[in-house]
Amino acid sequence: MEFSPAHPAVKAFMCGSLSGTCSTLLFQPLDLVKTRLQTLQSGVQPGSGRVGMVTVFVSVLRTEKLLGLWRGVSPSFVRCIPGVGIYFSTYFTLKQRFFADGAPGPLQAALLGAGARCVAGVCMLPVTVIKTRFESGRYKYSSVFGALQCVCRTEGAKTLFSGLTATLLRDAPFSGLYVMIYSQAKYTLPQEISQSSYAPLANFSCGVLAGILASIVTQPADVVKTHIQVSPDVFSRTSDVVQFIYKVSTNTSTTCRCRCLQPCRNNQINSFCNV
Repeated sequence: MEFSPAHPAVKAFMCGSLSGTCSTLLFQPLDLVKTRLQTLQSGVQPGSGRVGMVTVFVSVLRTEKLLGLWRGVSPSFVRCIPGVGIYFSTYFTLKQRFFADGAPGPLQAALLGAGARCVAGVCMLPVTVIKTRFESGRYKYSSVFGALQCVCRTEGAKTLFSGLTATLLRDAPFSGLYVMIYSQAKYTLPQEISQSSYAPLANFSCGVLAGILASIVTQPADVVKTHIQVSPDVFSRTSDVVQFIYKVSTNTSTTCRCRCLQPCRNNQINSFCNV
């Protein structure tokens, strides 16, 4: 098969890369706050409120300034620009291969989205690990390439694929549900809306709805993935993270009784790389 800049799969790759660049730059602060919340092991005084998104957001601004909200944006770019491109081009190729004569049904759309995301997720997993570590604030990497070197030298190359199971348990269902809900929501739109000037807004609303519902379903797997990738020396299996989270949530004595937003000393990662 000959590929040229005009080939539909290449166009899908380029459009996906462009959309990934824009979304990464815009939503990186929220992604960073999400990662900090997921790896937060500090507790609070009995009876006080839980540490939430605003608290972490303000803490980052106070300790790392405004640009601290974009910490990890470089590995995010390295992951999303080719990763989203791989996803869209794979999705288009699979769709053309199996559903060239008609639109896929709900189940077929879910399988297409899940399959394309699995391919992109496996290809970009090493950069995803580095991205998660950048955002956690526990590692003092200076560059993506330096982080890759540090991980391979001190922890072994297999660490770059830590959390593969949890990643696929998050990515495949998320993309499958997203594509299915989005396509069905668009299909149910009245024709007078889908063919009017409000069509872009309606499509955007369908995408937001699909993203929210898919995120709710896959959030547990996302938390597990983050823990494994940030602390592979502590959590070697998905079940280890699940047991740890359950114990922490049911036994407040296992957490620090403070609002410092720093990791518990018992679980602090002391070996930082400055590569």
